Amino acid sequence: MNQYGEDALIEQPAIALFKQLGWETVNCFHETLGTSGTLGRETTSEVVLTRYLRNALETLNPDAGREAINLAIEEIVRDRSSLSPVQANREVYRLLKDGVKVAYKNADDEETDDVVRIIDWNDPGNNHFLLASQLWVTGEIYKRRADLVGFVNGIPLVFIELKSASKRLEDAYNNNLKDYKNTIPQIFWYNGFIILSNGSQSRIGSMSASWEHFAEWKKINSEGEKGVVSLETMIRGTCAKDKLLDIVENFTLFSDAGGSLVKLIAKNHQYLGVNNAIEAVKRMRENKGRLGVFWHTQGSGKSYSMLFFCQKILRKIHGNWTFVVVTDRTELDDQIYKNFAAAGAVIEQRIQAESREHLKSLLAENHRMVFTLIQKFQSESDGKYPKITDRDDIIVLVDEAHRSQYDTLAANMRSAMPNASFIAFTGTPLMAGEEKTREVFGDYISIYNFRQSIEDRATVPLYYENRIPELQLINENLNDDIQDIIDSADLSEDQEKKLEREFAREYHLITRDDRLETIAEDIVKHFMNRGEMGKAMVVTIDRYTAVKMYDKVRKYWQGYIEELNRQLLACPLEEITEIRNKLDYMKETDMAVVVSSSQNEVEDFQKKGLDILSHRKRMVTEDLDKKFKDPNDLLRIVFVCSMWLTGFDAPAVNTIYLDKPMKNHTLMQTIARANRVFKDKTCGTIVDYIGVFRNLQKALAIYASPAAGGSVDTPVKDKAALVDELKRAVTETTAFCHEKGIDVDRLLAASGLEMVGLLDDAVERLVVNDQTKQQFQSLAGNTVKLYKAILPDPEASEFAKQKNLFACISDKIRALAPPVDISEIMDDIEEVLDRSIASEGYIIQEDPAGYNAKVDLSEIDFEALREFFEKSRKHTEVEKLKGLVNAKLNKLVRLNKSRIDFAERFQKLIDEYNSGALNVELMFDRLLAFAKELTEEEKRGMAEQLTEEELALFDILIKPEPQLTEKDRSQVKKVVRELLVTLKKEKLVLDWRKRQQTRAAVLIAIQDTLDRELPRAYTPKIFEEKCVQVYQHIYDSYYGAGQSIYSRAC
Repeated sequence: MNQYGEDALIEQPAIALFKQLGWETVNCFHETLGTSGTLGRETTSEVVLTRYLRNALETLNPDAGREAINLAIEEIVRDRSSLSPVQANREVYRLLKDGVKVAYKNADDEETDDVVRIIDWNDPGNNHFLLASQLWVTGEIYKRRADLVGFVNGIPLVFIELKSASKRLEDAYNNNLKDYKNTIPQIFWYNGFIILSNGSQSRIGSMSASWEHFAEWKKINSEGEKGVVSLETMIRGTCAKDKLLDIVENFTLFSDAGGSLVKLIAKNHQYLGVNNAIEAVKRMRENKGRLGVFWHTQGSGKSYSMLFFCQKILRKIHGNWTFVVVTDRTELDDQIYKNFAAAGAVIEQRIQAESREHLKSLLAENHRMVFTLIQKFQSESDGKYPKITDRDDIIVLVDEAHRSQYDTLAANMRSAMPNASFIAFTGTPLMAGEEKTREVFGDYISIYNFRQSIEDRATVPLYYENRIPELQLINENLNDDIQDIIDSADLSEDQEKKLEREFAREYHLITRDDRLETIAEDIVKHFMNRGEMGKAMVVTIDRYTAVKMYDKVRKYWQGYIEELNRQLLACPLEEITEIRNKLDYMKETDMAVVVSSSQNEVEDFQKKGLDILSHRKRMVTEDLDKKFKDPNDLLRIVFVCSMWLTGFDAPAVNTIYLDKPMKNHTLMQTIARANRVFKDKTCGTIVDYIGVFRNLQKALAIYASPAAGGSVDTPVKDKAALVDELKRAVTETTAFCHEKGIDVDRLLAASGLEMVGLLDDAVERLVVNDQTKQQFQSLAGNTVKLYKAILPDPEASEFAKQKNLFACISDKIRALAPPVDISEIMDDIEEVLDRSIASEGYIIQEDPAGYNAKVDLSEIDFEALREFFEKSRKHTEVEKLKGLVNAKLNKLVRLNKSRIDFAERFQKLIDEYNSGALNVELMFDRLLAFAKELTEEEKRGMAEQLTEEELALFDILIKPEPQLTEKDRSQVKKVVRELLVTLKKEKLVLDWRKRQQTRAAVLIAIQDTLDRELPRAYTPKIFEEKCVQVYQHIYDSYYGAGQSIYSRAC
């Protein structure tokens, strides 16, 4: 066993951790099937262990009869392939959480309804926990082996994919998990959560989560306890029996807020923070209803934390609870209501209080959730606010409980609901002058700040660019009064007029036409020259300016298209595709204005020479909100002044063009529109045209107050910091290359054929082992990512040559390692090589061995290849040969599982090479010898006068026993041929694997044929084993109606 391999270094320690947590463990690599087998499975397609499930149901439901238990099991294991995977998962989740409702006739022949519990959520000790390692699972077509699967009462709740310590964790998602979800989807119908780990890095996510939404789990508990390495923290923090059941029961949601159903698992900070809040609820008498302040930075899932909080109280704390969710703006009230409804937390209509009286009546009724605005708590003319309820089972959740009006209205909420408990949820820390917020809600119960959020990848970092027009005449210390009036967020019609009247000079300077022209032209250039082409928001001072900016950007947009068309006529051939792509992008891009409405707005806009009607029509008739949130929709730029600046979540946004004086919470919430995690998004960019960040320390000093618990990390940094990161990345990659003997300066200065040779030399030095290769790929990838994030900043161009060089070397290395099925990606490889500045240096033009990635091993002249190796770049040739051998090996093992020993030997060979135990010449010799063996193995069927599928059955029947004479071997070959003819002709019908009757018919046919025809050397024990093995092979390899792995391999 390789002491540095995945099994010894990662998997076995993980299994040991589960044992420490009280789990039963079993290795299923050599699982025996059947009711008395290792797990009691009939076939490897079964993912629910009914042996353990039945035992659990009988224990947890002592009064349920056998009929009820059978019906419950039948409902749990039934086929759900007609549903989407996430719909199937939600259906099963409801059964696990609430039990299975069954209807049957009892012993007295009476119709009886019952609910059969599957899991005891309150007492982990009443459940059975089993960890299966190396578990084979067969899907519709393919068979896969899962590293670790955690079963609770026979239900596969936990799926763990492990990689060796030297592998990139992202490979576990891209190369393994995505394949499993396609090939063995049924195991994910039951999944609670998925863990990916290489030991030092671990992430957890739901079965529907994309890679960027897999999250780290950094703390085992609220005290900050951590394991020795990431994997230990992850397992102890999520798979301890009580924590696992808590996460699955109380920290799991299904939401269709984005248009399609997704499953959400709480992040570590949400899990710990909400459980802190739950403890405060349990102590509500002693803390007098002040549950605390829950500060989790914007973009880190605060609204979902509110949902988890409500969900857990309803499940775990006895009481007739009502939750009152308070916001301060109608659009936020609608937004949070939609989020709760999308997650199934709200199923009632008209629970958004429209007035004080309506709120009073809602609280008098039996509603779980009520939504209202803080403005409903305005005082009476005498300054008092009447009591509307005496209930003590009301919990008030106040969203963003720090705006100025809360200081005056918080006390009124207390007067209205004197016995209620209050908890504040905020995305920004409390500031000096907001002590009243703490008086009403209490101290912090959970803090998750900007830095923690970025480190955990819950949000991306934010960077700002100062792009203030040169002729800017606004005072550097822009009058605080104008910021104050704008900071009230949603300007009313009167406020807009007051703004124009009282701050005429400042307003005129901000909205001056020539200034807006300059900014509009810059927005177009900046937007189109970014490296990461996410969506963008243009934030203006008021509604009129939003429409003006839309018109001006449209004008310069068209001008930019015309300029590109002119460039197309005169550009070099290699630039044509890039310019055409830009033109296509610009022509299809949609833009929209999103502003609030007011009375007489048509006339008001017309007085300023503006048309609001066309924009209002779009806002009314189209779902612009949904379009902008959809990353694939062509609505890519929106112009706003106050709408969508808070409580609006569009992860594809990566650029905010800010031309509006702002400060404090409103500023922080606005820029946070760009900090959401999304696919390959590196960071969010705030382009500052107004000078908000000119004095960054002044703008953010308010956050360093003691009320925030000490100093607070800056949520946004100068773009220069990102340039510094790129500089460090280039320096680090260059140093790594020098360490490996690669002269980067010489490569940068080279051209033509000299560069071709130097590039090939560089690749040769970087593929000496997997660790060196992967380390370079990681460094180069980081450099390219940072370079794109900095564009269109001209400072990026300083590093363009280095970035291009590292990207080219990276592409060439990637092209050396084809995946299992070379033919599927050969076109992609050729495209990579065509783009490479030295593609002719990679493809060997003269090859006496006829050796390239498209040629089969069996066609290679090994002696000629040996001679070629001696005079070529040896590490590169080893890398290519490894790829070819791996491709051939995978195909051979897929067709005949008895060849698994070849795969084990090949992996051992790779491990020895990576560890340095084999030099490159010896490795090449071993690979050649191994390749020859594979070629001989491929021809073995011909020598035995058997087809590939006959050979697979033949090997099962003769290996490892019994010992057979030549006559017996001939008889076994005859049996194999007859059996395949019988099965194909009569038994392997369409979907035969899905029905018990057809599966049984296949097994009986196998047993009858083997019993009748096999030689006497097969003892009863061996005969029984062979019947099971042959049936499993047929089950795995033949799909019915003439389809099999052999028909697909042709």
